[in-house]
Amino acid sequence: MHHHSEKALSVTWQEVHRDARELARRLKKKGPWQGIVAITRGGLVPAAILARELNIRLIDTVCVTSYENESEQTGLKILKPVIAASEHGGEGWLVIDDLVDTGETAREVRTMLPNAHFATIYAKPKGRPLTDTTIGEVPQDVWVYFPWDTAPLFIKPISEEE
Repeated sequence: MHHHSEKALSVTWQEVHRDARELARRLKKKGPWQGIVAITRGGLVPAAILARELNIRLIDTVCVTSYENESEQTGLKILKPVIAASEHGGEGWLVIDDLVDTGETAREVRTMLPNAHFATIYAKPKGRPLTDTTIGEVPQDVWVYFPWDTAPLFIKPISEEE
């Protein structure tokens, strides 16, 4: 799972916004929702868009790290568990991420919130069965570049600069 793969998909801010709004349209029919749990960091931008579109004010995060250097998955680490949604296993809550890839993160979050509705903007085949609602399917061997990861090319986060 290296992002240096020749197969890559760059997603623009406009595409993320359009697809997140389409996700909101689909989720509106399945609500009402008590709140949103954003999986950090990828779920933060979609969560903000969904919160606006669905008029949801209560937002929590589950802070998970799985990509040690943005290129290889090195195992999951929960940096901050979910607080607000943990009652009733997440019943009535939306869990949001930008992409489900191998499903590792989704599987872990589902054990914490088994009754929550898990939604992503994009899904790869291995992770797709773990989502309840998704918008776009992406081949497993394609690396997705989100607009917050790119200028025109991949740039390291400021925290990693020397």
